[in-house]
Parts: sequence; C-alpha cells; structure tokens
Amino acid sequence: MDKPWTDLDAGAVAASPGQLGVYEVADAEGGVVRIGVADARQPFGLRSALGDELARWGPGHRFRVELTHAYRSRYLELLMLHLHDQGRLPPGNDDDPSRIGRLSPA
Repeated sequence: MDKPWTDLDAGAVAASPGQLGVYEVADAEGGVVRIGVADARQPFGLRSALGDELARWGPGHRFRVELTHAYRSRYLELLMLHLHDQGRLPPGNDDDPSRIGRLSPA
C-alpha cells in the first residue's frame, strides 16, 4: 500500500470514511503492526474499524487506508505481501484465522 500515513488519533478516526476497505497500522518507527479490513461487520466501515484500532493500540501510531469493494481479496494480498517481505505476519495479525497463501512476486 502506497498511501500516506496519518496519525492515529480521535480526530483522524472521526474524519475517516464510513466505507469498506483495508488499512495498515504502524508504530512510531514505521513498522506495520496490523493489517486490517473494514467489512460488513463494521457499522461505519473504516471509521469503526479504525476506532477499534485506536482503542487497541492507543496514540503514537499511524494508519493508512485504501477504499475497495474487493476488501477481502486485497486484505489477503496485503497479508501475503507482508509475509513475503518480512518473513512473518504483523504482530497484530498473529491470531488471524485466514488461510494465507504464499506470494512470489516477480
């Protein structure tokens, strides 16, 4: 994901779109700590999902989002890319039950 980072705070969460999509949360050093998806389970899409992330991680983190109706496919793609590049999933995705394949980008 090549979107710009935004500080994870209450104002930014409130200004986030209530649409479906995917997001990444990073720590202060820029390391991705979680890749998430805002799907039909979040009543206000990304705004709800990012509110949950703010409650989980607290201030001092950053996020970026990507709006997409193909959120499930993009979410799995981002997980596979991270696994390929880093050799492991982000710490916040360690308990993810998704079946993640192996990606071999050319």
